[in-house]
Amino acid sequence: MIYIAADHAGFELKKEIKNYLTLKGIQTTDLGPKTLNPKDDYPDFAFLLAKKTAADPKNKGILLCRSGIGMTIAANKIKGARAALCLSELQAQKARQHNNANILVLAADFSAKKEIKKIIKKFLETSFSIEEKHIRRVNKIKNFERLVVK
Repeated sequence: MIYIAADHAGFELKKEIKNYLTLKGIQTTDLGPKTLNPKDDYPDFAFLLAKKTAADPKNKGILLCRSGIGMTIAANKIKGARAALCLSELQAQKARQHNNANILVLAADFSAKKEIKKIIKKFLETSFSIEEKHIRRVNKIKNFERLVVK
């Protein structure tokens, strides 16, 4: 499943991304907001999406906000969430290959719509590396979460 959510700053872009993914035959579940609310708070959407995404290793998530920074910080507070703010295709590729990122965070104010579509495509088509060093590093994060995050 691919979950998608945004705050007010990413609301319009979220609609375009959902349409783009639908045209590609990719089903999404919209976790909000359903209507534009200039006073909403990004952590509410980041936490919800990160929990849903982390619940199943097959899930992926896409978060949108103005800079992408707040969403990334908030999403990464959830055990099992590996959110990566990506401003380029190469970052999206490396986030998946090296870090097994399961949440793509996009910055509505810092990325062109054409580039965002390329970033999403790269993120969704890239698999986690089978190289031992990347597996070892991600496992260290998982082990730390087991000890610290409740």
